[in-house]
Amino acid sequence: METKTINWGIIGAGKIASKFAQDLNSVSNANLHAIASRNLEKAEQFAKDHNAYLAYGSYEELVQDPKIDAVYIATPHSFHKAHTTLSLNHNKAVLCEKPFAMNLEEVEAMIQLSKEKNVLLMEAMWTIFLPHFRYVLELINKKHFGKLIELEADFGFHPVYDKNSRVFDKSVGGGSLLDIGIYPVFTALSTMGNPNTIEANADFFPTGADSECHIIFKYNTSKAKLKSTLLEKTKTEAIFHCEKGIIKINGRFHEPSSVTLIDENGNKEHKTFNYSTIGYSYEIEHFNQLIRQDKTESDIMTFEKSRELISTLDKIRGLIGLEYQ
Repeated sequence: METKTINWGIIGAGKIASKFAQDLNSVSNANLHAIASRNLEKAEQFAKDHNAYLAYGSYEELVQDPKIDAVYIATPHSFHKAHTTLSLNHNKAVLCEKPFAMNLEEVEAMIQLSKEKNVLLMEAMWTIFLPHFRYVLELINKKHFGKLIELEADFGFHPVYDKNSRVFDKSVGGGSLLDIGIYPVFTALSTMGNPNTIEANADFFPTGADSECHIIFKYNTSKAKLKSTLLEKTKTEAIFHCEKGIIKINGRFHEPSSVTLIDENGNKEHKTFNYSTIGYSYEIEHFNQLIRQDKTESDIMTFEKSRELISTLDKIRGLIGLEYQ
């Protein structure tokens, strides 16, 4: 049976959209049909760079295009709910970049609309689809080295401070927590579940966005030590300390990487995964299959996973006194 080609539209023409488009062009039976930006010239240049068929100067025009099957939302965090709502209301399947939205209330509204319209919606947490990450999840679930005792996960880079940059703009969800802290938090939730208690503290930029966040998840017999920072470049590793060994996702753990296994005698085994794309291709292929199967929710990045993630981020924000509105 012939596999249906999925026509994609992208809302937002920034860096992450560019990476997504590059990988989309590597996926079979998928096509970048259109790109939309509030700046038509920017959209036209993006279309030229990434072989998009059409460029639109408004998001409304894109979602009204009858040939588009799926929309990837790559705008700043604070716009995710509005642009997801716009797309779902035009019956377009939506892959919305993480974080899904600014808080649980917004996420619930998006999920509710998806169910009402019976249209596919998924948070673009690309990490969960990467082979090395799925390999580690399997090892931990099977207790390869026994019970997981402690997770250490960090993510840090050091951008030049610019109060006008999205990264430092609190009004659009800038700061370390939602931008990069989401990855260590997601890794802890994926491997250890919801914590019994959370401890967190943070430092802030003059804009009010968090510059650094230290988080501890406590469980009955285990804990997770998590860190996000925009003040330094860190190794960006995820290290799982188990009863009889260590599982380490080498830097940068959230994107295509390698895994090192160290048993209790110190013997090391290094696993590579022969990645040939940036890594977005895996979530794209999964999403395309969901569309072809007429699914309205992913069985991997489920609504419940998105709820747990944003709920946890909301709790952390409460602990460090970070408010966006």
